[in-house]
Amino acid sequence: MDTLLHPPPTSSSSSVAKRPCSSSSQNPRFPSHFSQMDHLLHSFLSLADSSPPISLDLSFDRLLDSSPSDADQSLLIDRAHKLGSFLLRAANRSARKRASFHNSIAWALPPDLTIKVFSMLDSQSLCYAAATCSMFNKCAMDPLCYANIDLTTVVPKVNNAVVSTMIQRAGKSLQSLKLGIVPGPTTSPGSCQPLVYTIRNSVDVSSFSWNDKRTRQGKESSILTRSCLYPLSGDNGATGTLLRRLHLYNIERMDNASLCVALTACPSLLDLEIVGLHVELRQTLMSVSSNCRLIERLFFESSKTGRDDSLKSPTCVDLVNNCPNLSSLSLRGFKLHDYKVRILVKGFRKLKYADFSTSYSITGTFLRNLGSGGGGNLLEVLILRDCMHLKEVEVARFLTAVVAGDFKFLTHLDISNREGLASEGDWYQRSYNSSIIPLKQVLEVRPNICLLAEFPSEGCFIDIDHMIDSDINSEVSLPSQLSSHTSDGSLLMSSSESSYNSDQGSGNEEYQDSGYVIYEESSDEVDFLVV
Repeated sequence: MDTLLHPPPTSSSSSVAKRPCSSSSQNPRFPSHFSQMDHLLHSFLSLADSSPPISLDLSFDRLLDSSPSDADQSLLIDRAHKLGSFLLRAANRSARKRASFHNSIAWALPPDLTIKVFSMLDSQSLCYAAATCSMFNKCAMDPLCYANIDLTTVVPKVNNAVVSTMIQRAGKSLQSLKLGIVPGPTTSPGSCQPLVYTIRNSVDVSSFSWNDKRTRQGKESSILTRSCLYPLSGDNGATGTLLRRLHLYNIERMDNASLCVALTACPSLLDLEIVGLHVELRQTLMSVSSNCRLIERLFFESSKTGRDDSLKSPTCVDLVNNCPNLSSLSLRGFKLHDYKVRILVKGFRKLKYADFSTSYSITGTFLRNLGSGGGGNLLEVLILRDCMHLKEVEVARFLTAVVAGDFKFLTHLDISNREGLASEGDWYQRSYNSSIIPLKQVLEVRPNICLLAEFPSEGCFIDIDHMIDSDINSEVSLPSQLSSHTSDGSLLMSSSESSYNSDQGSGNEEYQDSGYVIYEESSDEVDFLVV
Protein backbone atom coordinates (compact mmCIF):
# COMPACT_ATOMS: atom_id res chain seq x y z
CA MET A 1 0.00 0.00 0.00
CA ASP A 2 2.80 2.41 0.89
CA THR A 3 4.55 1.78 -2.40
CA LEU A 4 1.45 2.57 -4.44
CA LEU A 5 0.68 5.82 -2.66
CA HIS A 6 4.19 7.15 -1.97
CA PRO A 7 6.68 8.44 -4.57
CA PRO A 8 8.99 6.05 -6.46
CA PRO A 9 10.94 3.68 -4.19
CA THR A 10 13.65 5.04 -1.94
CA SER A 11 16.08 3.17 0.28
CA SER A 12 13.47 2.88 2.98
CA SER A 13 10.80 1.41 0.65
CA SER A 14 12.96 -0.83 -1.50
CA SER A 15 12.52 -3.79 0.81
CA VAL A 16 8.76 -3.48 0.58
CA ALA A 17 8.82 -3.41 -3.23
CA LYS A 18 10.89 -6.60 -3.35
CA ARG A 19 8.46 -8.70 -1.35
CA PRO A 20 6.08 -9.44 -4.27
CA CYS A 21 9.04 -10.49 -6.39
CA SER A 22 10.26 -13.04 -3.85
CA SER A 23 6.78 -14.39 -3.30
CA SER A 24 5.93 -14.40 -7.00
CA SER A 25 9.11 -16.19 -7.88
CA GLN A 26 7.87 -19.06 -5.81
CA ASN A 27 4.44 -18.94 -7.45
CA PRO A 28 4.43 -20.70 -10.85
CA ARG A 29 1.21 -18.93 -11.86
CA PHE A 30 3.01 -15.69 -12.75
CA PRO A 31 4.45 -15.45 -16.28
CA SER A 32 8.15 -14.85 -16.51
CA HIS A 33 7.67 -11.58 -18.41
CA PHE A 34 5.83 -9.87 -15.51
CA SER A 35 7.48 -6.61 -14.45
CA GLN A 36 7.81 -5.34 -10.91
CA MET A 37 4.77 -3.11 -11.44
CA ASP A 38 2.76 -6.09 -12.68
CA HIS A 39 3.53 -8.05 -9.51
CA LEU A 40 2.78 -5.05 -7.33
CA LEU A 41 -0.56 -4.39 -9.08
CA HIS A 42 -1.50 -8.05 -8.76
CA SER A 43 -0.83 -7.97 -5.04
CA PHE A 44 -2.81 -4.79 -4.65
CA LEU A 45 -5.81 -6.11 -6.59
CA SER A 46 -5.78 -9.32 -4.55
CA LEU A 47 -6.69 -7.22 -1.50
CA ALA A 48 -10.21 -6.92 -2.92
CA ASP A 49 -10.71 -10.65 -2.28
CA SER A 50 -8.60 -11.26 0.81
CA SER A 51 -9.27 -8.15 2.91
CA PRO A 52 -12.64 -6.73 3.93
CA PRO A 53 -13.25 -3.01 3.23
CA ILE A 54 -12.79 -2.14 6.89
CA SER A 55 -9.19 -3.36 6.76
CA LEU A 56 -8.41 -1.05 3.83
CA ASP A 57 -9.96 1.86 5.68
CA LEU A 58 -7.93 1.21 8.82
CA SER A 59 -4.74 0.75 6.83
CA PHE A 60 -5.27 4.00 4.97
CA ASP A 61 -6.01 5.83 8.26
CA ARG A 62 -2.78 4.55 9.80
CA LEU A 63 -0.93 5.68 6.70
CA LEU A 64 -2.38 9.16 7.05
CA ASP A 65 -1.56 9.29 10.78
CA SER A 66 2.04 8.45 10.01
CA SER A 67 2.36 11.54 7.81
CA PRO A 68 3.93 14.48 9.68
CA SER A 69 1.82 17.34 8.24
CA ASP A 70 -1.55 18.17 6.71
CA ALA A 71 0.08 18.83 3.35
CA ASP A 72 1.49 15.28 3.26
CA GLN A 73 -1.88 13.85 4.23
CA SER A 74 -3.63 15.85 1.47
CA LEU A 75 -1.04 14.62 -0.98
CA LEU A 76 -1.72 11.00 0.00
CA ILE A 77 -5.47 11.50 -0.44
CA ASP A 78 -4.94 13.05 -3.90
CA ARG A 79 -2.70 10.14 -4.89
CA ALA A 80 -5.36 7.68 -3.73
CA HIS A 81 -7.97 9.45 -5.86
CA LYS A 82 -5.67 9.52 -8.87
CA LEU A 83 -4.74 5.86 -8.48
CA GLY A 84 -8.39 4.90 -8.19
CA SER A 85 -9.29 6.83 -11.35
CA PHE A 86 -6.38 5.22 -13.22
CA LEU A 87 -7.51 1.76 -12.19
CA LEU A 88 -11.12 2.49 -13.13
CA ARG A 89 -10.12 3.81 -16.54
CA ALA A 90 -7.88 0.81 -17.19
CA ALA A 91 -10.63 -1.59 -16.10
CA ASN A 92 -13.20 0.03 -18.39
CA ARG A 93 -10.83 0.02 -21.33
CA SER A 94 -9.98 -3.64 -20.79
CA ALA A 95 -13.65 -4.53 -20.47
CA ARG A 96 -14.37 -2.87 -23.82
CA LYS A 97 -11.47 -4.67 -25.46
CA ARG A 98 -12.66 -8.03 -24.12
CA ALA A 99 -16.23 -7.29 -25.27
CA SER A 100 -14.99 -6.26 -28.71
CA PHE A 101 -12.89 -9.40 -28.94
CA HIS A 102 -15.88 -11.48 -27.92
CA ASN A 103 -18.03 -9.74 -30.55
CA SER A 104 -15.41 -10.33 -33.23
CA ILE A 105 -15.56 -14.04 -32.46
CA ALA A 106 -19.36 -14.21 -32.15
CA TRP A 107 -19.98 -11.98 -35.22
CA ALA A 108 -19.81 -14.23 -38.24
CA LEU A 109 -19.00 -11.62 -40.89
CA PRO A 110 -15.52 -10.25 -41.56
CA PRO A 111 -15.03 -6.46 -41.40
CA ASP A 112 -15.35 -5.91 -45.16
CA LEU A 113 -18.73 -7.66 -45.31
CA THR A 114 -19.85 -5.87 -42.15
CA ILE A 115 -19.07 -2.56 -43.84
CA LYS A 116 -21.03 -3.71 -46.87
CA VAL A 117 -24.05 -4.50 -44.68
CA PHE A 118 -23.77 -1.17 -42.87
CA SER A 119 -23.64 0.67 -46.19
CA MET A 120 -27.15 -0.64 -46.90
CA LEU A 121 -28.61 0.84 -43.72
CA ASP A 122 -30.34 4.18 -43.52
CA SER A 123 -28.46 6.93 -41.73
CA GLN A 124 -30.35 6.63 -38.43
CA SER A 125 -29.92 2.85 -38.25
CA LEU A 126 -26.24 3.27 -39.03
CA CYS A 127 -25.85 5.60 -36.04
CA TYR A 128 -27.60 3.06 -33.82
CA ALA A 129 -25.27 0.31 -35.02
CA ALA A 130 -22.20 2.48 -34.45
CA ALA A 131 -23.21 3.00 -30.80
CA THR A 132 -23.49 -0.75 -30.15
CA CYS A 133 -19.83 -1.64 -29.61
CA SER A 134 -16.35 -0.54 -30.56
CA MET A 135 -16.11 -3.13 -33.33
CA PHE A 136 -19.31 -1.92 -34.98
CA ASN A 137 -18.25 1.68 -34.42
CA LYS A 138 -14.98 1.07 -36.25
CA CYS A 139 -16.81 -0.54 -39.19
CA ALA A 140 -19.41 2.24 -39.23
CA MET A 141 -16.69 4.87 -39.68
CA ASP A 142 -15.81 3.57 -43.14
CA PRO A 143 -16.61 6.12 -45.90
CA LEU A 144 -18.64 3.54 -47.83
CA CYS A 145 -21.21 3.52 -45.03
CA TYR A 146 -21.96 7.18 -45.77
CA ALA A 147 -22.22 6.95 -49.54
CA ASN A 148 -26.01 7.45 -49.31
CA ILE A 149 -26.89 9.94 -46.59
CA ASP A 150 -30.58 10.36 -45.79
CA LEU A 151 -31.25 12.88 -43.01
CA THR A 152 -34.83 13.73 -43.92
CA THR A 153 -37.17 13.98 -40.94
CA VAL A 154 -40.80 14.78 -40.23
CA VAL A 155 -39.91 17.48 -37.68
CA PRO A 156 -36.65 19.45 -37.28
CA LYS A 157 -34.05 17.19 -35.66
CA VAL A 158 -30.87 17.59 -37.70
CA ASN A 159 -28.54 20.58 -37.63
CA ASN A 160 -25.62 21.72 -39.77
CA ALA A 161 -23.04 20.02 -37.55
CA VAL A 162 -24.57 16.58 -38.10
CA VAL A 163 -24.66 17.10 -41.87
CA SER A 164 -21.07 18.33 -41.93
CA THR A 165 -19.84 15.35 -39.89
CA MET A 166 -21.50 12.79 -42.13
CA ILE A 167 -20.36 14.46 -45.35
CA GLN A 168 -16.78 14.56 -44.04
CA ARG A 169 -16.96 10.88 -43.14
CA ALA A 170 -18.20 10.05 -46.64
CA GLY A 171 -15.53 12.06 -48.40
CA LYS A 172 -15.24 11.22 -52.08
CA SER A 173 -17.52 8.19 -51.60
CA LEU A 174 -20.61 10.40 -51.27
CA GLN A 175 -23.19 9.51 -53.94
CA SER A 176 -26.56 10.54 -52.51
CA LEU A 177 -27.58 13.28 -50.07
CA LYS A 178 -31.11 13.92 -48.80
CA LEU A 179 -31.76 16.73 -46.33
CA GLY A 180 -34.69 18.60 -44.85
CA ILE A 181 -38.23 18.11 -43.62
CA VAL A 182 -40.60 15.84 -45.52
CA PRO A 183 -44.22 16.23 -44.38
CA GLY A 184 -45.19 12.62 -45.01
CA PRO A 185 -44.29 9.35 -46.70
CA THR A 186 -42.93 9.40 -50.22
CA THR A 187 -45.69 9.70 -52.77
CA SER A 188 -46.09 7.59 -55.86
CA PRO A 189 -44.63 8.81 -59.18
CA GLY A 190 -48.02 9.84 -60.53
CA SER A 191 -49.18 11.63 -57.41
CA CYS A 192 -49.37 15.39 -57.12
CA GLN A 193 -49.53 15.59 -53.35
CA PRO A 194 -47.58 18.74 -52.39
CA LEU A 195 -44.35 18.24 -50.50
CA VAL A 196 -44.03 21.87 -49.38
CA TYR A 197 -43.98 21.99 -45.59
CA THR A 198 -44.54 24.76 -43.06
CA ILE A 199 -43.46 24.18 -39.48
CA ARG A 200 -46.09 26.52 -38.11
CA ASN A 201 -48.88 24.48 -39.72
CA SER A 202 -47.56 21.03 -38.89
CA VAL A 203 -49.59 18.83 -36.59
CA ASP A 204 -46.52 16.77 -35.64
CA VAL A 205 -44.53 19.44 -33.82
CA SER A 206 -46.36 19.78 -30.51
CA SER A 207 -43.04 19.50 -28.66
CA PHE A 208 -41.19 21.85 -31.01
CA SER A 209 -40.44 25.35 -29.79
CA TRP A 210 -39.54 28.24 -32.03
CA ASN A 211 -37.00 29.22 -29.40
CA ASP A 212 -35.03 26.18 -30.56
CA LYS A 213 -34.31 28.05 -33.78
CA ARG A 214 -31.76 30.17 -31.95
CA THR A 215 -28.59 28.97 -30.26
CA ARG A 216 -28.54 29.90 -26.60
CA GLN A 217 -25.84 29.10 -24.06
CA GLY A 218 -23.98 26.89 -26.50
CA LYS A 219 -27.02 24.80 -27.44
CA GLU A 220 -26.95 23.58 -31.04
CA SER A 221 -29.92 24.57 -33.17
CA SER A 222 -31.99 21.77 -34.72
CA ILE A 223 -32.65 23.81 -37.86
CA LEU A 224 -30.77 23.42 -41.12
CA THR A 225 -29.64 26.74 -42.61
CA ARG A 226 -28.12 27.94 -45.86
CA SER A 227 -24.66 26.80 -44.75
CA CYS A 228 -25.64 23.12 -44.48
CA LEU A 229 -24.32 22.45 -48.01
CA TYR A 230 -20.96 24.16 -47.53
CA PRO A 231 -19.14 20.84 -46.82
CA LEU A 232 -19.82 19.79 -50.42
CA SER A 233 -17.40 22.50 -51.52
CA GLY A 234 -14.74 21.49 -49.01
CA ASP A 235 -11.39 20.03 -50.03
CA ASN A 236 -11.53 22.02 -53.27
CA GLY A 237 -14.91 20.52 -54.13
CA ALA A 238 -13.67 16.92 -54.00
CA THR A 239 -16.50 15.85 -51.68
CA GLY A 240 -19.26 16.60 -54.17
CA THR A 241 -17.39 15.38 -57.25
CA LEU A 242 -19.12 11.98 -57.40
CA LEU A 243 -22.47 13.04 -55.93
CA ARG A 244 -25.27 11.61 -58.07
CA ARG A 245 -28.41 12.47 -56.12
CA LEU A 246 -29.27 15.64 -54.17
CA HIS A 247 -32.70 16.06 -52.55
CA LEU A 248 -33.48 19.16 -50.49
CA TYR A 249 -36.79 19.60 -48.67
CA ASN A 250 -38.08 22.72 -46.92
CA ILE A 251 -34.72 23.94 -45.60
CA GLU A 252 -35.22 27.21 -43.77
CA ARG A 253 -33.81 30.27 -45.54
CA MET A 254 -31.81 28.44 -48.15
CA ASP A 255 -30.91 31.11 -50.72
CA ASN A 256 -29.82 31.08 -54.34
CA ALA A 257 -26.18 31.86 -53.57
CA SER A 258 -25.73 28.88 -51.22
CA LEU A 259 -27.56 26.50 -53.55
CA CYS A 260 -25.57 27.62 -56.59
CA VAL A 261 -22.27 27.16 -54.73
CA ALA A 262 -23.32 23.61 -53.84
CA LEU A 263 -24.35 22.81 -57.42
CA THR A 264 -21.00 24.10 -58.67
CA ALA A 265 -19.32 21.37 -56.61
CA CYS A 266 -21.54 18.61 -58.07
CA PRO A 267 -20.65 18.17 -61.76
CA SER A 268 -21.77 14.51 -61.80
CA LEU A 269 -25.26 15.16 -60.47
CA LEU A 270 -27.97 13.04 -62.13
CA ASP A 271 -30.97 13.58 -59.85
CA LEU A 272 -31.90 16.94 -58.31
CA GLU A 273 -35.03 17.40 -56.21
CA ILE A 274 -35.84 20.78 -54.64
CA VAL A 275 -38.99 21.31 -52.58
CA GLY A 276 -40.08 24.35 -50.60
CA LEU A 277 -36.80 26.26 -50.76
CA HIS A 278 -36.82 30.05 -50.99
CA VAL A 279 -34.86 30.04 -54.22
CA GLU A 280 -35.70 31.48 -57.61
CA LEU A 281 -36.50 29.20 -60.55
CA ARG A 282 -34.47 31.09 -63.15
CA GLN A 283 -31.24 31.28 -61.16
CA THR A 284 -31.52 27.65 -60.11
CA LEU A 285 -32.02 26.44 -63.68
CA MET A 286 -29.12 28.61 -64.83
CA SER A 287 -26.88 26.99 -62.23
CA VAL A 288 -28.06 23.51 -63.23
CA SER A 289 -27.47 24.32 -66.88
CA SER A 290 -23.93 25.53 -66.21
CA ASN A 291 -22.74 22.96 -63.67
CA CYS A 292 -24.87 19.79 -63.88
CA ARG A 293 -24.87 18.87 -67.55
CA LEU A 294 -25.29 15.15 -66.92
CA ILE A 295 -28.56 15.58 -65.06
CA GLU A 296 -31.35 13.16 -65.93
CA ARG A 297 -34.07 14.04 -63.42
CA LEU A 298 -35.09 17.50 -62.20
CA PHE A 299 -37.90 17.97 -59.68
CA PHE A 300 -38.61 21.51 -58.48
CA GLU A 301 -41.63 22.46 -56.38
CA SER A 302 -42.15 26.13 -55.53
CA SER A 303 -42.61 27.29 -51.96
CA LYS A 304 -45.06 29.96 -53.13
CA THR A 305 -47.51 28.55 -55.63
CA GLY A 306 -48.06 30.74 -58.68
CA ARG A 307 -45.82 33.64 -57.61
CA ASP A 308 -42.46 32.80 -59.21
CA ASP A 309 -42.54 34.28 -62.72
CA SER A 310 -38.76 34.56 -63.06
CA LEU A 311 -38.19 31.95 -65.78
CA LYS A 312 -37.11 33.43 -69.13
CA SER A 313 -36.91 31.95 -72.60
CA PRO A 314 -33.07 32.09 -72.87
CA THR A 315 -32.83 30.12 -69.63
CA CYS A 316 -35.08 27.43 -71.12
CA VAL A 317 -33.00 27.29 -74.29
CA ASP A 318 -29.73 27.03 -72.35
CA LEU A 319 -31.12 24.26 -70.18
CA VAL A 320 -32.24 22.28 -73.24
CA ASN A 321 -28.89 22.71 -75.01
CA ASN A 322 -26.67 22.02 -72.00
CA CYS A 323 -28.62 19.14 -70.41
CA PRO A 324 -29.57 16.82 -73.28
CA ASN A 325 -29.92 13.72 -71.06
CA LEU A 326 -32.88 15.04 -69.07
CA SER A 327 -35.68 12.46 -69.14
CA SER A 328 -37.80 13.56 -66.16
CA LEU A 329 -38.87 17.18 -65.59
CA SER A 330 -41.18 18.42 -62.84
CA LEU A 331 -41.81 22.14 -62.31
CA ARG A 332 -44.68 22.41 -59.87
CA GLY A 333 -46.30 25.55 -58.57
CA PHE A 334 -44.55 28.08 -60.84
CA LYS A 335 -46.05 30.73 -63.09
CA LEU A 336 -45.16 29.14 -66.42
CA HIS A 337 -46.38 30.33 -69.80
CA ASP A 338 -47.09 27.88 -72.59
CA TYR A 339 -44.31 29.01 -74.90
CA LYS A 340 -41.70 28.40 -72.17
CA VAL A 341 -43.11 24.98 -71.41
CA ARG A 342 -43.11 24.22 -75.12
CA ILE A 343 -39.39 25.07 -75.38
CA LEU A 344 -38.68 22.58 -72.61
CA VAL A 345 -40.94 19.75 -73.74
CA LYS A 346 -40.05 20.00 -77.43
CA GLY A 347 -36.36 20.59 -76.73
CA PHE A 348 -35.60 17.60 -74.52
CA ARG A 349 -35.37 14.68 -76.94
CA LYS A 350 -35.30 12.05 -74.18
CA LEU A 351 -38.11 13.47 -72.05
CA LYS A 352 -40.46 10.75 -70.78
CA TYR A 353 -41.89 12.30 -67.61
CA ALA A 354 -43.34 15.82 -67.42
CA ASP A 355 -45.16 17.30 -64.42
CA PHE A 356 -46.37 20.90 -64.45
CA SER A 357 -48.95 20.60 -61.69
CA THR A 358 -50.40 23.78 -60.16
CA SER A 359 -48.70 25.92 -62.80
CA TYR A 360 -50.61 29.16 -62.80
CA SER A 361 -50.47 30.34 -66.44
CA ILE A 362 -50.51 27.15 -68.53
CA THR A 363 -53.49 27.07 -70.91
CA GLY A 364 -52.56 23.90 -72.77
CA THR A 365 -51.59 25.42 -76.11
CA PHE A 366 -48.09 23.99 -75.70
CA LEU A 367 -49.64 20.56 -76.33
CA ARG A 368 -50.27 21.34 -79.99
CA ASN A 369 -48.10 19.40 -82.43
CA LEU A 370 -46.13 17.71 -79.67
CA GLY A 371 -46.50 14.24 -81.10
CA SER A 372 -45.46 15.05 -84.67
CA GLY A 373 -41.72 14.69 -84.08
CA GLY A 374 -38.89 15.95 -81.95
CA GLY A 375 -39.34 16.20 -78.22
CA GLY A 376 -42.65 15.22 -76.69
CA ASN A 377 -43.32 12.14 -78.79
CA LEU A 378 -41.61 9.90 -76.18
CA LEU A 379 -43.72 11.15 -73.28
CA GLU A 380 -44.90 8.37 -70.99
CA VAL A 381 -46.24 10.46 -68.11
CA LEU A 382 -47.86 13.90 -68.38
CA ILE A 383 -49.32 15.58 -65.31
CA LEU A 384 -51.25 18.86 -65.60
CA ARG A 385 -53.13 18.64 -62.35
CA ASP A 386 -54.76 21.80 -60.95
CA CYS A 387 -53.44 24.13 -63.64
CA MET A 388 -55.93 26.94 -63.14
CA HIS A 389 -55.78 28.30 -66.71
CA LEU A 390 -55.85 24.92 -68.45
CA LYS A 391 -58.49 25.20 -71.16
CA GLU A 392 -61.13 22.62 -71.88
CA VAL A 393 -60.71 23.00 -75.65
CA GLU A 394 -56.95 22.34 -75.50
CA VAL A 395 -57.46 19.21 -73.42
CA ALA A 396 -60.05 18.03 -75.94
CA ARG A 397 -57.63 18.63 -78.84
CA PHE A 398 -54.88 16.73 -77.08
CA LEU A 399 -57.04 13.72 -76.23
CA THR A 400 -58.39 13.67 -79.78
CA ALA A 401 -54.79 13.43 -80.97
CA VAL A 402 -54.26 10.52 -78.58
CA VAL A 403 -57.32 8.76 -80.04
CA ALA A 404 -55.96 9.40 -83.54
CA GLY A 405 -52.74 7.54 -82.69
CA ASP A 406 -50.33 10.22 -81.48
CA PHE A 407 -48.31 9.87 -78.26
CA LYS A 408 -47.95 6.12 -78.62
CA PHE A 409 -45.81 5.80 -75.47
CA LEU A 410 -48.17 7.71 -73.19
CA THR A 411 -49.25 5.55 -70.22
CA HIS A 412 -50.27 8.12 -67.57
CA LEU A 413 -52.21 11.36 -68.02
CA ASP A 414 -53.57 13.55 -65.23
CA ILE A 415 -55.81 16.52 -66.17
CA SER A 416 -57.76 16.64 -62.90
CA ASN A 417 -58.64 20.08 -61.61
CA ARG A 418 -60.24 20.92 -58.30
CA GLU A 419 -61.79 24.05 -59.84
CA GLY A 420 -62.74 22.60 -63.22
CA LEU A 421 -61.27 23.43 -66.61
CA ALA A 422 -61.27 26.91 -68.11
CA SER A 423 -63.64 27.72 -70.93
CA GLU A 424 -62.36 28.93 -74.30
CA GLY A 425 -63.49 32.52 -74.06
CA ASP A 426 -63.17 33.38 -70.37
CA TRP A 427 -61.22 31.25 -67.91
CA TYR A 428 -63.47 32.46 -65.10
CA GLN A 429 -66.17 30.36 -66.76
CA ARG A 430 -65.34 26.88 -65.53
CA SER A 431 -66.28 23.54 -67.01
CA TYR A 432 -67.11 20.82 -64.50
CA ASN A 433 -68.73 18.19 -66.74
CA SER A 434 -67.31 18.59 -70.22
CA SER A 435 -69.11 17.02 -73.15
CA ILE A 436 -66.37 17.77 -75.67
CA ILE A 437 -63.50 15.91 -73.98
CA PRO A 438 -63.34 12.36 -75.38
CA LEU A 439 -62.47 10.55 -72.17
CA LYS A 440 -64.46 7.44 -73.00
CA GLN A 441 -63.01 7.17 -76.47
CA VAL A 442 -59.47 7.40 -75.11
CA LEU A 443 -60.11 4.58 -72.66
CA GLU A 444 -61.58 2.45 -75.42
CA VAL A 445 -58.81 3.04 -77.95
CA ARG A 446 -55.93 3.15 -75.43
CA PRO A 447 -56.91 0.89 -72.51
CA ASN A 448 -53.33 0.88 -71.24
CA ILE A 449 -53.47 4.59 -70.36
CA CYS A 450 -54.09 5.57 -66.75
CA LEU A 451 -56.31 8.61 -67.30
CA LEU A 452 -57.06 10.77 -64.26
CA ALA A 453 -59.76 13.35 -64.96
CA GLU A 454 -61.51 14.22 -61.74
CA PHE A 455 -63.48 17.45 -61.49
CA PRO A 456 -65.72 18.88 -58.77
CA SER A 457 -69.43 19.32 -58.92
CA GLU A 458 -70.57 22.55 -60.55
CA GLY A 459 -70.59 25.68 -58.42
CA CYS A 460 -67.63 25.11 -56.11
CA PHE A 461 -65.30 27.52 -57.91
CA ILE A 462 -63.12 29.59 -55.57
CA ASP A 463 -61.86 33.00 -56.60
CA ILE A 464 -58.28 32.76 -57.77
CA ASP A 465 -57.08 35.60 -55.54
CA HIS A 466 -58.42 33.79 -52.54
CA MET A 467 -56.78 30.57 -53.73
CA ILE A 468 -53.32 32.16 -54.06
CA ASP A 469 -53.49 33.78 -50.65
CA SER A 470 -54.53 30.53 -49.04
CA ASP A 471 -52.05 28.25 -47.37
CA ILE A 472 -49.78 26.56 -49.85
CA ASN A 473 -50.15 23.39 -47.85
CA SER A 474 -53.88 23.07 -48.38
CA GLU A 475 -54.76 19.49 -49.05
CA VAL A 476 -55.16 18.45 -52.66
CA SER A 477 -57.75 15.74 -53.11
CA LEU A 478 -56.32 12.70 -54.79
CA PRO A 479 -58.21 10.97 -57.59
CA SER A 480 -60.14 7.93 -56.51
CA GLN A 481 -61.93 7.11 -59.69
CA LEU A 482 -61.99 8.14 -63.33
CA SER A 483 -64.57 10.54 -64.65
CA SER A 484 -66.20 9.48 -67.88
CA HIS A 485 -69.14 11.82 -68.42
CA THR A 486 -68.84 12.06 -72.18
CA SER A 487 -71.05 10.30 -74.65
CA ASP A 488 -69.99 8.36 -77.73
CA GLY A 489 -68.91 10.53 -80.62
CA SER A 490 -68.39 13.65 -78.55
CA LEU A 491 -65.23 14.68 -80.38
CA LEU A 492 -64.40 18.31 -80.85
CA MET A 493 -62.78 17.88 -84.25
CA SER A 494 -61.90 15.29 -86.84
CA SER A 495 -58.89 13.05 -86.52
CA SER A 496 -57.18 14.86 -89.35
CA GLU A 497 -57.41 18.10 -87.41
CA SER A 498 -56.30 16.43 -84.21
CA SER A 499 -53.03 15.18 -85.61
CA TYR A 500 -51.69 18.77 -85.55
CA ASN A 501 -49.89 18.49 -88.86
CA SER A 502 -49.56 22.25 -88.86
CA ASP A 503 -48.28 23.98 -85.77
CA GLN A 504 -50.94 26.40 -84.58
CA GLY A 505 -48.64 28.24 -82.25
CA SER A 506 -47.57 27.66 -78.70
CA GLY A 507 -49.73 30.24 -76.99
CA ASN A 508 -48.89 33.20 -74.76
CA GLU A 509 -46.79 34.71 -77.52
CA GLU A 510 -47.48 38.15 -76.17
CA TYR A 511 -45.34 37.30 -73.16
CA GLN A 512 -42.24 36.31 -75.07
CA ASP A 513 -39.08 37.96 -73.86
CA SER A 514 -35.75 38.44 -75.51
CA GLY A 515 -33.35 38.97 -72.64
CA TYR A 516 -32.53 38.24 -69.05
CA VAL A 517 -34.00 40.19 -66.19
CA ILE A 518 -32.11 40.63 -62.95
CA TYR A 519 -34.09 39.17 -60.08
CA GLU A 520 -33.46 40.54 -56.61
CA GLU A 521 -34.17 38.33 -53.67
CA SER A 522 -36.30 39.43 -50.79
CA SER A 523 -34.52 41.59 -48.26
CA ASP A 524 -35.88 39.53 -45.40
CA GLU A 525 -33.60 36.60 -46.22
CA VAL A 526 -31.89 36.54 -42.83
CA ASP A 527 -30.53 33.58 -40.95
CA PHE A 528 -32.39 32.35 -37.90
CA LEU A 529 -29.18 31.49 -36.10
CA VAL A 530 -27.38 34.05 -34.02
CA VAL A 531 -23.61 33.89 -34.38
